[in-house]
This record gives sequence, C-alpha cells and structure tokens, in this order.
Amino acid sequence: MTTPSRAARPRPGSSPALQAWVEDIDRQARTKLGMGRVADYIPALADQDPERFGLAICTNDGQLYTAGDAEIPFSIQSLSKVLLLSLALRRHGDALWRRVGLNPSGMPFNSLMQLETEHGKPRNPFINAGAIVVADHLVGAFATPSKHLQDVARTLSGNAGLLIDRQVLASEWRHRSRNAAAAYLMKAFGNLDNEVDEVLNAYFACCALRMSCADLAVTLNYLAADGHAMTTGDRFVPPAMAQRINALMFTSGMYDAAGDFAYRVGLPAKSGVGGGIVAIVPGRFSVCAWSPALDERGNSVAAQYALELLADDLGRWSGTLPAEWPSGRKAAPAM
Repeated sequence: MTTPSRAARPRPGSSPALQAWVEDIDRQARTKLGMGRVADYIPALADQDPERFGLAICTNDGQLYTAGDAEIPFSIQSLSKVLLLSLALRRHGDALWRRVGLNPSGMPFNSLMQLETEHGKPRNPFINAGAIVVADHLVGAFATPSKHLQDVARTLSGNAGLLIDRQVLASEWRHRSRNAAAAYLMKAFGNLDNEVDEVLNAYFACCALRMSCADLAVTLNYLAADGHAMTTGDRFVPPAMAQRINALMFTSGMYDAAGDFAYRVGLPAKSGVGGGIVAIVPGRFSVCAWSPALDERGNSVAAQYALELLADDLGRWSGTLPAEWPSGRKAAPAM
C-alpha cells in the first residue's frame, strides 16, 4: 500500500449520459425522504438530518459520478466491517473461519440468542458479534488497529483527511452494554483472545470513521475490480478473496433483510446504521448511497430505493453502463 499522501483520487466522470443517470436516480430516491427513522440507540447519530441523500458511482476505469450530498461525510458504522474483514483475511486467510461462520443469521444484527446456542461462534462477520471477533484478530496483529484501518481507508479513498468521529466513539462506548455482553459471552467460550475493552474500543473506533459516499465508492472499488485498489494501482486482495467477500455481502450484508434485498436488487451490498449502503457490480463499478432515515431492520429507506432503481436499469441494459441515455426512460417523478 502507498501512503495516504501519495494516493490519487479518481477523476470526475466524463460521460454526460452517466452523470444524467446518477442525477435521475438521485431525484427519484428523494421521493422516499421522510420515510423511516434516524438511528437513536447511539445518541450521537440521532441528530443526523433525515432529508440528506447522496449517491456516488466509481467505475472500474477510474471515473467518479456523484449527485446530491455525495461529498458529505457521515459515520460509516457497519460499512467498516467490509474493510475489517478484508484486513483480517489478508493477515490470517481462511484460518479466520474457524472462529466466525459463513452463513446468514436470520436474526437482528445485535442478537445474543444465536451466539449462546452456537457456543460463541458468530454466524458471519457482518453481524456485530462476528465483527467483534474480526476486530480481535486485528487487535492481536496491530498496536493501534483503528489507526491502521483509518490509514488504509485514507489510502484506498485518496482522501488523507478521513478521521474517526470522537463524539460517536464516546457515545458508542457509553452505550456498549449489548456489544459488551456479546464480547464477554464469546470470551467465555474461548473465542476472544484479547481483553474485551480493548477489542470493543477498536471495533467502535472503526465504526466511528467518517466517510462520504464518494469516499466509500472509491475505497471499496477493489471488490468490483478483482481486488485491485483504484488509488494505488496495486492488488489489495486476491481475486478469489474479493469474490468471496462479495458472496458474503450478498448473503449477509443487509442484516436480516439480506434475502429481501437480494431478491429486489440482486447485488452484493453492505449497510450501516449511519444510513450508508455500498453495493458492488463486479467487473463494472462500486456504488454508495446514503440517507440517514432507516427502516425497522436498520437499513436506509432512500438508499435501498436508489439501489433498486439502479439495479432495474442495469437489468434492462444487461449489466452494462449505458453508452447513452436510453430511449423510453421514464422521467423522474415531480418533487
């Protein structure tokens, strides 16, 4: 990996047709603003503006298309689990799966019931318990794992100014009871090597990283590009690893709504309670949509709708990006 100061940001998109497409999705997705509720179980997230919406697409040839509030940073929350998993797999490989499962949970992301019955082994790395085990791997590997993840995110995004939101971190720490219960339960089953407080602090710090839609679309483009990092030109993960991470996102990335999202959208995706959703079109592009108001399962209402619109269009274009604005395209509904 190159240092953050040497990382290069993708250039603004040059296709008027693609920019018009992104702006059209933005307009339609805004019809869903006002639906859902901003997450308030982490008090520092409760003051987010539910009327915000942003969308960014990073194509594999290095172009960035944005609309709306795509450059406004927000708390990425569970989107950090994709980077955490990538770093842990780079370091430990398939040995990680001895401690974390590969299957959908069918339960809320912070459920304790399954963890107890399955002897402290989380179902997958995208529920909270699974991400805590992944964070435990990184605590054992790096002196300051959250700073390491922050530095990697800076390099992959080309934005050297990315920071961990200390207010969100403090709020998550004060309201850590349920995550602490999961961590102590796993510790009791021998599935946590390091001290619980150290692991939780690293996990919360990663969740409190602030990034924009544009930052996230660029950062996670390696999952659309056979593991190649957009800003460095280097291979961040092997192609097979990128494929497997995408598979896990498809089956488990949207909490207990993963099946419904897969049916409606059909793309690997990961959501976070900060309102962001990242989706991958392998071989084509990465996309991030963000709006803070969530449905009852913890997924952004407007961001899900934007990705559904995007996937519908890709279905009509056989998975390609449009060379020109398609004939017969319905205009966005009046606001």
